[in-house]
Amino acid sequence: MLRKAVITVFASILIGIGINGFIIPIHLINGGFWGVSLILHYLLGFKLAVTFTCLNFPVFIFAGMYDKDYFLNGIMGITVSSIIVGFLTPIQHIVNLPILISVLLGGTFIGIGVGFMLREHISPGGIDLLALMISKMLSINVGVAVLILDTIIIGLGVIILRDERLLYSMLIVSIVGATAIIITSIKSITIYI
Repeated sequence: MLRKAVITVFASILIGIGINGFIIPIHLINGGFWGVSLILHYLLGFKLAVTFTCLNFPVFIFAGMYDKDYFLNGIMGITVSSIIVGFLTPIQHIVNLPILISVLLGGTFIGIGVGFMLREHISPGGIDLLALMISKMLSINVGVAVLILDTIIIGLGVIILRDERLLYSMLIVSIVGATAIIITSIKSITIYI
């Protein structure tokens, strides 16, 4: 349990840096419920971490009925990642990089964080929890499931927000998905705790 807790904190810091340091400053979205939360944040000014937590509630009820381990690991993942992403909000005003560099760095940070959580069957949010369950049911790599779900969310974001710049978000999703696929596929990555 200590190992899962340490990995959850480490991964959540990476996700928080990716979202607050690189994605929000350029007004883009990433996938998952973080992406949906960002859409609502941009449109209606909703608090990011609170919206994220509320969106996850129904998925975690379903997960509790489906698989108790996913439910418990998911509760830990969402709680820690929401707190850390909220705590790292001040870094939104520190970094101001060109859009392509922000996309590359943000996607990489988020992808590494998500990948390490998924390796431990910890979900940083509802969509990733759904991806874990889908990958188990369909016997596909969890990173592939994440990529498919995230692509749908980005497509909806482009339609709802009507901002072609959000097509850069497809690159973010691709980087997050590719990084998560690599990290969840390589068996030799070991963190000793």
